[in-house]
Amino acid sequence: MAMLPMQTSPDVGGGDFGSMTLGRRSKKEERIPQWGYQETKEFIAVRAELEKDFSQTKRNKTLWQLIAGKMKEKGFHRSADQCKCKWKNLVNRYKGKETSEPDNGKQCPFFEELDVIFKERAKSMDRMLHEVEAGARPGKKGKRGRRSSDEDSDDVDDEDDSEDDRIVGRKGRRSEKGQRVTAEKFRANSMQEVLEDFFHQHQQAEVQWHDAVERREQEWRIREQEWRDAMEKLEQERITREQGWREREEQRRAREEVRAQKRDELFAALLSKLAQEDDY
Repeated sequence: MAMLPMQTSPDVGGGDFGSMTLGRRSKKEERIPQWGYQETKEFIAVRAELEKDFSQTKRNKTLWQLIAGKMKEKGFHRSADQCKCKWKNLVNRYKGKETSEPDNGKQCPFFEELDVIFKERAKSMDRMLHEVEAGARPGKKGKRGRRSSDEDSDDVDDEDDSEDDRIVGRKGRRSEKGQRVTAEKFRANSMQEVLEDFFHQHQQAEVQWHDAVERREQEWRIREQEWRDAMEKLEQERITREQGWREREEQRRAREEVRAQKRDELFAALLSKLAQEDDY
């Protein structure tokens, strides 16, 4: 008679496999998804729109939250911290491409977009310097006008030409100086942000360490109190048992004394009776 092959149930081990699959999926979901090309371009465009706001304030947490909101409107779900970290990475890659040789430099696919932002930042700094210079210039011109009112027209023209040459040269030097100052300020701000992040992370780690130590101490206090309560309970039970034993021992002694007294009385009665019989 032929033996039929045993069919294994498809549910055997299915629970373990399903739990392993869910565990792997949950781990993948916890990972931060990588930035796509189009998402990064949209992010750079949003960040460029708020460049003026970033240059006017140092506390930019609200601005990063605003960028995260705009990215969400475009269909990209990113937190403010993720946007800030991504911008730092882009800036670092841009610096590496800008300061190194074209052939040996780091690859930065968004170099042109970032270069437009930083060039516009340098131009805005130059405009600010020119506005400050223009605000201080009318007073000097008024003085020159009053001073040259008594001179000939040819001398005034010569002075204006020479003054214009000096202003042009001064503008060129100030423009170069402004660009250097802008680059230095940018590096200083980047270094300051890195240091602030480092100190912030250090403070968070220290707070977490203190919290962990406090939790351990609290658990140790609870366990010690439980041990003390258990010891007190055992001691109370021992005292109760000892007291019960002493009471029983006293009762036993009392009964023995009563028995001994009765025995003595009985012996005395017998002796007196025997003595009386001997007398008769």
